[in-house]
Amino acid sequence: MAASGQAPTATEYIVHHLTHLSTGKQQSIIDFSVFNVDTIVFSIAMMSLTLFLLWLAARKVTSGVPGRFQAAVESLVELVEEQSKSIVHGDRTFIAPLALTVFVWIILMNAIDLIPVELFPWIAHNIFHIEYLRPLPTADLNGTLGMSFGVFLLMIYYGIKVKGFGGFLHELVAAPFGTSKNPLVAIPLGIANLGLNIIEYLAKMVSLGMRLFGNMYAGELLFFLIALLGGFVAMNTTGVFMAIGHVIAGTAWLLFHILIVLLQAFIFMMLTMVYIGQAHEGH
Repeated sequence: MAASGQAPTATEYIVHHLTHLSTGKQQSIIDFSVFNVDTIVFSIAMMSLTLFLLWLAARKVTSGVPGRFQAAVESLVELVEEQSKSIVHGDRTFIAPLALTVFVWIILMNAIDLIPVELFPWIAHNIFHIEYLRPLPTADLNGTLGMSFGVFLLMIYYGIKVKGFGGFLHELVAAPFGTSKNPLVAIPLGIANLGLNIIEYLAKMVSLGMRLFGNMYAGELLFFLIALLGGFVAMNTTGVFMAIGHVIAGTAWLLFHILIVLLQAFIFMMLTMVYIGQAHEGH
């Protein structure tokens, strides 16, 4: 923050809003001793809201003409079910509900970015005396990689469940280049196949998390930049233009960002089903 009695500079403003409420200062690029409390709290809160909304929809299901809320949820269920049928060729008892839950959960987390950027930090500072708060979980790489790591574990789980442990291990060392009965050929091929498969699994996990993080981080940063326009408002011609620009740019980006919020949730859901669907298939 800026010195007492002085307004923060643009850089100080953005750095302050990009700082997490964490248990400590990160000492290295990977530091498992530090937890971003705001990411954990808002992720759990949005998951709780997701489960409550889906439970409420299931509880109020009625025959005949459905209400608006029930119709909206039924449309989502049909959308996910149709997509899962074309992607996952196997038992979808768990996969389709998982995809629906992930879709709604990410929408709700992303939608936090549509709330004025100063609201939650203001509440945290003035009511709870918390200096730093970053409420958007999907703009934290730890959060998005955590979700993609869950998808990675499901890929391994379904690979073993569908093919058996032996079949899964055999595929790791036998695909995509195949194998040979000659040990002198089979060993190099097995090492190459294993290396490529490990890279493929890790690339899927990292790209899945990075894609969501990158889009939401960029959107969040742009909201901060637009908010800075409001700081230049003054009773002169320049100030009036700044105020008008602040309103126009904020409204335009808000409307466009709604599409990003929905699109990124849909992409994450679809890739989750694609990766799990690939785990059902052999090379």
